[in-house]
Amino acid sequence: MADRERALDPRLLGVLDLARGLLTDLDLDVVLGRVLESARELSGARYAALGVTDDARTELDRFITVGLDEDTRQQIGELPRGRGVLGELITHPVALRLADVDAHPHSYGFPPGHPPMRTFLGVPILVGGVPFGNLYLTEKEGGGQFTEQDEVTIGLLAEFAGVAIDHARRYSGLEAQHAELRRTVDALDATMQIARALGGETDLDSILGLVAKRGRALVSARALVIEHEEDGAMVIAAGAGELPEGLIGERVDLKDSLASAALRASTTLRLEEDANQARFERYGLGRLGVHASGGLIVPLIFRGRGHGVLVAVDRLEGGPAFSAEDQRLLEAFAASAATAVATAVTVEAERRRQRLAAAELERTRWARELHDETLQNLAALRLGLAAELRRPSPEGLLEAVTEAVAQLEGEITTLRALVTDLRPAALDDLGVQAAVEDLAGRARNRGLEVDVSIDLAYEQGRAPERLAPELEIATYRIVQEALTNASKHGDARRAHVEIGEDQSNVWVTVRDDGHGFDTTARTSGFGLAGMQERVELLHGTLEIESSPAHGTTIKAMFPAQYRSAARIA
Repeated sequence: MADRERALDPRLLGVLDLARGLLTDLDLDVVLGRVLESARELSGARYAALGVTDDARTELDRFITVGLDEDTRQQIGELPRGRGVLGELITHPVALRLADVDAHPHSYGFPPGHPPMRTFLGVPILVGGVPFGNLYLTEKEGGGQFTEQDEVTIGLLAEFAGVAIDHARRYSGLEAQHAELRRTVDALDATMQIARALGGETDLDSILGLVAKRGRALVSARALVIEHEEDGAMVIAAGAGELPEGLIGERVDLKDSLASAALRASTTLRLEEDANQARFERYGLGRLGVHASGGLIVPLIFRGRGHGVLVAVDRLEGGPAFSAEDQRLLEAFAASAATAVATAVTVEAERRRQRLAAAELERTRWARELHDETLQNLAALRLGLAAELRRPSPEGLLEAVTEAVAQLEGEITTLRALVTDLRPAALDDLGVQAAVEDLAGRARNRGLEVDVSIDLAYEQGRAPERLAPELEIATYRIVQEALTNASKHGDARRAHVEIGEDQSNVWVTVRDDGHGFDTTARTSGFGLAGMQERVELLHGTLEIESSPAHGTTIKAMFPAQYRSAARIA
């Protein structure tokens, strides 16, 4: 191989050396530049240019030159589009060698300021058999003509260039596809992470915080905040990244909110120009410190309804402006995030509705108890005493007063029971065990036999402090509701209450032998809903096992929290 190369024309050896280098280059612009410089060097041309045709192959889309200084390039003005002699190679992609360009019948001449050029050599570059562009060489050094050997050498160079360009374009295409795939995977991963992390999560604040973190990471933003509409203002509800102190919770009037404008239009707003930058400062987001060309405002839309906006600020890598691909990714992400936010909002609204309904039901219950028993009994007592007063008999009056005292004692007992149901003093003063045992005693008075088994560390002397108040109240209310349901709705004769704890959890189990019920059927009462909400607020779990004629078992488990710990989140 070495002997064969020594026998070749030195210029052809140069072509071979160039070809080896070209095939290792994967950047298309670098390949074109090296081809152009080598063509000029191998041919001895003073000026060289490489024109790349457009997709229709009717004119030049790019025109790269060497040999012209910057002043001359500026004087020439607009670069050629492929008319005249240059267009000959576009129309007829074969080598063209001329002794005088001006003598060619299709010559257009040169624009003012263009240096004189006479000799010319043009060679097409084919990529996969399809014209890609042309090499144009003019003014051979020494005033001579371009030779047949020059044409052969540059033609060979053009062939190698075609292979190298094809190689570079294929690699660039693969790189672009890889980048596109990577961005798609990033978006899918962020969406999947939201779905996985949310799972059964329905707390709106937790969801907003997670969406802000994932969205910021997805587009590499310096900061990202979530705004939503509340009582005639846009409220900054959550954020991630470099945020000014005190920003979360700030409110901006709707008429002065750029985020509100994006939400109403259901479209993304880009902050790219000075005018938009001024709007950004004006509409209440200036505290984020966005630079020019550094913002995206993407609405969270679910089933045609807006649930807020994502405001991304300053791209950290290659920023501060966000690319069109960043916008596409954040919009795709926002579609998934909007679903989670809308679900949380719906759940929160349903919880509020259930709380209001449960509170109203309780008020109705206490009103009925007071009206049907206490108030009616007191009214009867008043009538009886009034009748005796109209018959002033010492014996009759003494008897009436004696009966009245007995009735008053009964009503006092009834009222005390109602007050105890509302808030048992034993729970505050003595703890869960005393309160639940008292509750069981009152249930026995109503005909329900209740067995109680309680093993709590503080009550048994194994721990220095009681459970957190929220946890004690939840434990008591679950037992109270379970026993009420067993007696009132299940006609149960016996129930068993078990409460225990270890280092991690507190659990409550209530079993009864009542009629049971279908757990899949909707019920009009709110007792079970109240249990579920108490458990969820304390990050616990609730299981209800029941079926008609087989009794009911209610199991609740909570993470253990104690009075010295911080408030339960």
